[in-house]
Amino acid sequence: MTTTSKPGTAGGPGTEPDRLPRVLRALAVVERLGNALPHPFWLFWILAAILGVASAVLAAAGVSVVSPADGEEVVVQNLFSGEGLAMAVETAVDNFAGFGPMGTIVAVIMGVAIAERTGFLAAAMKVSVSRVPVSWVVFAVAFAGTVSHVASAAAYIILVPLGGLAFRAVGKSPILGIVVAYTSIASGYDASPIPTPNDAIFAGITTEAARIIDPTAYVSPVSNWYFNIGSSLLLAIVITLVTNLVLAKRPDLDADPDANLDDVASLELTPRDRSALRRAMLAGAVALAAIVAAVLPSSSPLRGEGGSLTESPFLGGIAAVVAVMFALVGTVYGMRSGSIATAADVPRLMAEGVRQMAPVLVLFFAIAQFLQYFTWTRIGDVIAVNSANALETTGVPIWIVFLGILALLSLVNVLVTSGSAMWAMAAPVVVPMLMLLDVPAETTQALFRIADSGSTAITPMSPYFIMALGFLQRYRKDAGIGTLASYTLPLAVCMTIAWTLLFFAWWGLGIPLGPGAPVR
Repeated sequence: MTTTSKPGTAGGPGTEPDRLPRVLRALAVVERLGNALPHPFWLFWILAAILGVASAVLAAAGVSVVSPADGEEVVVQNLFSGEGLAMAVETAVDNFAGFGPMGTIVAVIMGVAIAERTGFLAAAMKVSVSRVPVSWVVFAVAFAGTVSHVASAAAYIILVPLGGLAFRAVGKSPILGIVVAYTSIASGYDASPIPTPNDAIFAGITTEAARIIDPTAYVSPVSNWYFNIGSSLLLAIVITLVTNLVLAKRPDLDADPDANLDDVASLELTPRDRSALRRAMLAGAVALAAIVAAVLPSSSPLRGEGGSLTESPFLGGIAAVVAVMFALVGTVYGMRSGSIATAADVPRLMAEGVRQMAPVLVLFFAIAQFLQYFTWTRIGDVIAVNSANALETTGVPIWIVFLGILALLSLVNVLVTSGSAMWAMAAPVVVPMLMLLDVPAETTQALFRIADSGSTAITPMSPYFIMALGFLQRYRKDAGIGTLASYTLPLAVCMTIAWTLLFFAWWGLGIPLGPGAPVR
């Protein structure tokens, strides 16, 4: 896969390297800086060492604050002390085993793995982008991109090439299809109308951060669900408008006449796959109806005290429900399509999904230790309380604070493209700080979603950026990093602006972000 930019590929024919737009030259600098960063696993151990030094200095200085939770004095503890060493050794395994997202993400992935590896998700995506009128193909691909996040990283592998093929099939530029599919996944990664594995990860990290202030805090994986549904629709509309009004007018959309498309996937489903998809969707509909019927009665054992749905066993175990739903439709599809031959294939596919998550689980070990160290030193309390007091004293409007956090995290996201890694670093500071300003943890998490997604489509630090470039080069061999960035930049910027405006409208109107999750 060629990844080097060539003269004439970033800004159109004849563009010299020294005349590239400033944004694209800046991306080259970002790429060099990002490449200099260590792997996120080591980054958290480096941060732990920095935390240890800071805790030693602050503890020696006797730094403390009064906890707003109970009025008690909170003193910074030295991580490099004997007590700190004992804590680190004694809690290492428990930190990892008890890390909020661990069990949830593994359970969800086992279910999603069946749906993905049997071919159900690929078939559903093909149908979603192939059976729409020509005038709706841009919206269909864009919306499919937001839905495809249930497949995690596989979304890029499945939908990006299908986007190019869908556009080509209706007489549109396949280059534009690649761009639309990639950007809708990358810059809308945290906006999905269907609960995804990321929702479980973020909710777990947010819960751990919120407990710095409130030990009983709990953030559900569907705490931003309503906001995600609205966000996915808005982003698909924005992508459609920008694509049709701006990108479609570019003069460099023609594919190479000799492009080799032999390895490009087909949008067609075999009769057997179509039959399998129908059976799987029917099974899913029946299961969903059964779940609704079980939860609907106020006396249902799946409801909480007094018939509450917001604090209920159902929402508490929503990750298991999602996992079972995906496992069900995937199994039904696989049995009919032939991708599941025996009952033994089901646990095998689940195990393959867990193996795919191994790098994330390894990263979770480092994240879990860092978060425990951060909590134990009480530095998070000091930063949160002092920051909140400073903001109250200066009278800075909360919307300015929101914009500042959004801008800072968006910049960090250009270099640290792992959403879980970035949120693990930021949440212990911003979540408690905003809670002290009466901003719910769920609202801070919704704000983070925008920052974690917006700039992803333009940063060459994302491995999926390079993957998308490879798909683009099937249609245009001389395409380089600058080529893809010049296409995705207008979409990413407009999506971020629109998404931010939606957040402020949601917050201003006081609409709940999800079940039992007030926005303010």
